[in-house]
This record gives sequence, structure tokens and C-alpha cells, in this order.
Amino acid sequence: MKSTTTYVIGHKNPDTDSICSAIAYARLRSSQGVDNIEAARAGDLNRQTEFVIDTLGVPRPKLLLDVYPRVRDVIRSEVVTIAGDAPLSKALELFHAHSIRLLPVLDDDRHPLGLLVLKKVSEKFLVPSLEAEIRRVTASPDSIRQCLKATAINLVDEHAEEDLDLYVGAMASATFREKIAPLDPRRIILITGDREFILREGVEAGVRVLIVTGSLPIADDIVRRGKERGVTILSTPFDTATSTWLTRLATPVRCLVRSDFLTVGLQDRLDELRLKLMHSSDPGAVVLDGDGRVAAVATKSTLLTPSPVKLVLVDHNELSQAVAGADKVEITEVVDHHRLGNFHTDYPIRFINQPLGSTCTVVATLYREAGITPDRATAGLMLSGLLSDTVILKSPTTTELDREFAGWLGGLAGLDPQEYGQRLFSAGSALAAYPTVRQLLLADFKEYQAGQRSFGVGQVEVVSFHEFYAMKDAIADSLAKLKEERGLDAAGLLVTDIVQGTSLLLALGGREFPYVIGYPQIEENVYELKGVLSRKKQLVPHLLRVLEG
Repeated sequence: MKSTTTYVIGHKNPDTDSICSAIAYARLRSSQGVDNIEAARAGDLNRQTEFVIDTLGVPRPKLLLDVYPRVRDVIRSEVVTIAGDAPLSKALELFHAHSIRLLPVLDDDRHPLGLLVLKKVSEKFLVPSLEAEIRRVTASPDSIRQCLKATAINLVDEHAEEDLDLYVGAMASATFREKIAPLDPRRIILITGDREFILREGVEAGVRVLIVTGSLPIADDIVRRGKERGVTILSTPFDTATSTWLTRLATPVRCLVRSDFLTVGLQDRLDELRLKLMHSSDPGAVVLDGDGRVAAVATKSTLLTPSPVKLVLVDHNELSQAVAGADKVEITEVVDHHRLGNFHTDYPIRFINQPLGSTCTVVATLYREAGITPDRATAGLMLSGLLSDTVILKSPTTTELDREFAGWLGGLAGLDPQEYGQRLFSAGSALAAYPTVRQLLLADFKEYQAGQRSFGVGQVEVVSFHEFYAMKDAIADSLAKLKEERGLDAAGLLVTDIVQGTSLLLALGGREFPYVIGYPQIEENVYELKGVLSRKKQLVPHLLRVLEG
């Protein structure tokens, strides 16, 4: 099982504040002694964030498309297996030596032939219901020899596996002759000691395998007659009782497994393993690597193993905005500046949420409270996220603390907030710079729930509305498809002119939408939002009210 890693990660379709706060906070917690913590991202970087990363020379955070616990994360690296040709006695030794209940049976290339289950093996060999089942042995002369640690006096077709019946020669000669008379001698395994009359009767009848116990001597003429009659003759050091037991365990394990055993892949989600085990009578499954070879065994107890991935959420606190699978792993901290959503945890966590203009401002306050001065690049990251989310301190979400920290971080980073802010927005303002209109919409798209209705809003900053009008029809078409795909009641793109300090909203909803939205409609599906810069503080609260109503 892997060691635990804690990822500091922002929301899906991350913006600059989300990425920069994740990197800065991971660095803070690492400097405070938190082990194995690193920044990650839940989506591609937008152009503005790429400008920040490249300008400051900071490595891109690791991309996590999901954090669903997978089979590879919770299995043990070592696995006990057995070759298909090995006798059952060897399997029982492994069961006992390793205190296991399941044993994968392999071919010569480590591909699985089946799964040996201790309980089912025990039922078959310890609790037989018929005498015929007690006698039956499926084995080859050579597998019997191995099981009994026997010396081969004579071997005939030693690798041929057959269904044989086990008899012990512990009776008078006449009784024995009468016992085997109606039987097919080529199906008989005969175990006896130095009872010469039994040995002679056995070789004369031409039994398939004759086993002499206690390493007792065998007369030369009996051996010679046995060879003439095609009898395999084995001499074992074990006594008759032990030899009888071990012979029953000579069956090669591949003969005892089913072909419909459960398998899962290393990359499969733990939920898939849980579902398979719930709907199967098997207590476990064989775990296969990418080449179909056995890598491990997974049981129901595997499902109880905690995931090695933990999360610190920054710049969001709603699971609908979090990386896929966030609800399946432990969330240890939240650092945010948004409204509280539907977030809950099983255990108390560190939850920091302040009504500031950016999450980077929140993280900067934590640096100051800890008495830690960020290095130049880290200060530049936090300044970038702060300026991005407050639209260079023009957004109504901007607080005096944001302005104070902009100056402090700018001084540490050697950057003038106003001049750097202009470069920051210029780098990410061109709508046509996105490879597709869909990517433009999804670059900073968030979904919300308003009562029984759901809606999603993206946002993009521009330096003028000219380019938006040129692309309006294409954006509307793509937005309609996105709305339908995600089953949203309404969807929109907030286009913010950072120079004029105002926005336009291209939005699609139901027939009543234009009448309830409360903003002036300047053309079909386009609404004027004078003075609106903040999606979080101005647009979303308004849409929550009107859509819930």
C-alpha cells in the first residue's frame, strides 16, 4: 500500500486564484512540518494562469482528473501464489504459513487459472458426503510422488492426470481379492505396508499406482511383475495413515478452481470491487496488472483500507465544484472565501473561510499569522490570485485587507500591483485565444443549485466587448449544448470588461427567464449588468434568489 499524500487542490476549471492559492498554501503547510503535501489542479490552466506560472518560473501543479480510490491504492504489494501443477498439499502449507484464505493459481506466465478458496477446499476434502468422494483422487503418478516425498520404483505415464480411487490394503488376501474383483484396476491407487500378499495381488491385478509405506522393502519379483503389468510403484517414508491423507491431497490445484472467478484491474475503482464482491459468493477477487498477470488478491477487508490520498480544498467548499471523487477520500482542510455550500465531513477539520476578495488573500493572512515570510515567487503567486479575483482591486468583493496585502505581496515579489495587474489581464483577455468556444466556456465554469433548479455560469475578462459581439452566436450555440448535456435549467457566460468596470451576461434559460432575471435585455439572450464585476458576490446571489423564487 502506498504512503499517504495530501493534495492541496482548487475547483474544477481552475482560475488563477484557485491555482495560485493551492501552490502557496501547500508551500506554507510544508514549511510548517506537514509531510507529503503538494499542490495539484483539477483541470487545465487558462491563459492568464499560464502567464503567471511562466512569469514567476513556478512548476505547474500536478493534474488530477479524479481522486477516486482505486484498487492499486489499497492492496498489499506482496501476494502469495501457487503454480497450477502444484499439489493441494502445497496449497495447504501456504494457507497455514501465511495465514491466508485465498490463493491465486497461476500458469507458467503468471496469468491466473483460478482462485483457490480455503473454505471450499476444506468442505470438499474434510466434509465429503459420499464414500465415492472420499476415495476419489484426481492426480498424476508424479504429483502423488511429490506429495508423498516418495521414491519412484517404477513410473508409468507419470504426468497423465486421471480420476482414480483410493484403497488401503489392510485386510486378508481373500477379502482384498473379493473387494477389488468388480473394480477397474486401472483406476485404483493401492496403499499398503509390507503385506506381501496384498502387494502381489495388486501387481497381478495391474493397479494404476501401488504405494508402499514406511520405506519398507519390496521383493524384486514383485517389482519385476509390476513393471510387466504397467504398475507405477512408489516407496514413501510416511506411514499408511499419513500416506492415505497426503495422497488425497495430491490433486493439482488447477483441477480444483473454477473458470468464473472474480477479477479486477489495478486501475479499477474501489467502488467497482465493492460492487463485484457484493454480488458474488466469492470472498475475494484476483487483481490483475495491465498485462493480465496476477498482482494481488483483494477481499472485503481491502475495502476498509483508507485511501492514501487526502485533500485540502482551496477556493471552494462545495463537492459539486470539487475534483471528481473528492467525496470518497478524506478532506482534512478547507481554505476559501466563498459562500458555504453542502459540504460535510465525518470528522472535525480545519475550516478557514473569510469574506475577502480572494483565497490568495486568505492564504497570505495565514503566512503572516504564522510569522513566515513567503519567498519572491510565492508572494508573486498570491499577488496574482488576489489581483485576478478582485479585478485589480476594482471588484466590489475587494476589502481593505485585500488592498493592504496587495501592497505587502507586491513589495515581496518586486511587482507593482497596478502595472502587473494590467499585464495579467491582458495575457488572458483574448476570447479567440481559446482553442474552441467550448473551452472558453469551461475555462471558469461553475455550477450551482437553487432549490430544485440548477444553473451554471462561466466568466471571462476582456478589455473591450468588440470581440465578444463577433463571437456571440458561436458562444450561444455552444452554451446551449453545454446546458443540455449537463441538464441545467439555465446557463450563462459573464463577460467582464475590466477597463470599463462592467459586464454583459449571455444567458439561456426557460421561457420565463428574461422576465425574472431582473437585468435589462439589450438583445436576444444578452443582458447588461452595469457595475457588475463579481460573479461570486453580485451575480450568483442574485440568480439564486430569482431562480429559487
